[in-house]
Amino acid sequence: MLSDNRSMDSKMDETLSDFVHKSIKVNAEMQNSKKGPQNNKGSEHGKGKSGKFTLKTPKGTRDYGPVEMAVRRQVFDIIYNVFHMHGAVEIETPVFELKEVLTGKYGEDAKLIYDLEDQGGEILSLRYDLTVPFARYVAMNKISNIKRYHVARVYRRDNPAMTRGRYREFYQCDFDIAGQYDAMIPDAECVQLVHQVLLKLNLGDFIIKVNHRKILDGVFGACGVPVEKFRPICSAVDKLDKSPWEDVRKEMVDEKGLDGNVADVIGEYVKLSGKEELLEKLKNDARLKDSTDAQAGLSDLTLLYQYCKSLSCDNHLVFDMGLARGLDYYTGVIYEAVLMAGQTAKEGPVGSVAGGGRYDGLVGMFDPKKKTVPCVGVSFGIERLFAIHEQKQRADNDKLRSTQTEVFVAAACKGMIHERLKILGLLHEAGIKAESSYKNNPKILNQLQYSEDNAIPLVVLIGESEVQEGIVKLRDTATRAEVAIKREELVTVVKQRLANK
Repeated sequence: MLSDNRSMDSKMDETLSDFVHKSIKVNAEMQNSKKGPQNNKGSEHGKGKSGKFTLKTPKGTRDYGPVEMAVRRQVFDIIYNVFHMHGAVEIETPVFELKEVLTGKYGEDAKLIYDLEDQGGEILSLRYDLTVPFARYVAMNKISNIKRYHVARVYRRDNPAMTRGRYREFYQCDFDIAGQYDAMIPDAECVQLVHQVLLKLNLGDFIIKVNHRKILDGVFGACGVPVEKFRPICSAVDKLDKSPWEDVRKEMVDEKGLDGNVADVIGEYVKLSGKEELLEKLKNDARLKDSTDAQAGLSDLTLLYQYCKSLSCDNHLVFDMGLARGLDYYTGVIYEAVLMAGQTAKEGPVGSVAGGGRYDGLVGMFDPKKKTVPCVGVSFGIERLFAIHEQKQRADNDKLRSTQTEVFVAAACKGMIHERLKILGLLHEAGIKAESSYKNNPKILNQLQYSEDNAIPLVVLIGESEVQEGIVKLRDTATRAEVAIKREELVTVVKQRLANK
């Protein structure tokens, strides 16, 4: 079925790709025309200053070769398995949405959305994340509860930092729970899921930062921030993981117009981090004890900690008052996973590899009757996970395989092509991943070297005497040990060997 549809799928993919790239080009040309002709020098049709065509990938994107794709598949498989373990179903939404669907959902980050315009006159944008399309999907299909995952590319007109896994086109792996449930139970499951994925990836130590939008709102209100400045100030606080407090304060005062004394008081809070003892301390804080929002948020996090203890995922949990997550749609618990490993003097820390939170009002923005469906979810940044996973494998001197071949069928002498093909067909019928040389009479050393270079676990060796005796030789690539077995026992023995590797 897959092979029958491959040409059709390929044409559809080409059509979509052409549409996306043509639309981005049109948008870029419109923007350049506003800036003046000087911005187009040397850029027409991808030409450099010399007038020659520059063969490269677009800024903020990259190609992935066979070995890199194999590493990506390992990471994807682990994430998929955890999603399935939690009973999530899979959905898929278009790579682009009506622009009005995305407008007003991302706060200051809205400037990073890629705008498109198709030939039918609809104003479109490439999806910025998978959360807003999911909320649109829930509202459009009148869904009251669902636990879903979605793995797909998203697009951002950001300043890329390729060495740290920051791209303009990248994959996100999202897990979300929509529906009216008792407080903090779905939220705790999201924390548990992040904990499980990062443990299974085995990338080193990590922490899961957690905070609550109501706590931040309570702090802002208690410190004297005007309500209309809550979101802009929250967006400034969100930069604390990348910028020192002095720079964040400067943005609050100089760019956001906040009183300097108010900013200083906020600084006393957003620098705090700890665990449950900090929650208790803040519950009795002189400024916050009369704040309804702050007390509600602190109670939620106390309950979250209790549930995470029961789920055995609290040991990496850190209550961080500086965590803000600047997206406008968050309404409750917010969290972010940060890898502590993978730090080098050249590249610096990998940083955030997953983040999410509760967004109870987002679905209601798309419903004509403003019917709300509470939601909570988490998104994994696959590019950063892949970067550190690949780095770790290379540091451990692991053989990075580009194929999943389990058996290589080799011949020790000439004239064995038909016998090799018979064995190859036998292995394929048994569901064993196998391949052989495309040459009629390949050299035996070349065949064995190919198996070693590609870390193929087993080699089936045949020659004239083996064919006459009805046997084959099974070679372990790693140890180079060989054993003769009956041809009719080949499938059984191979499966046993592979099960033990």
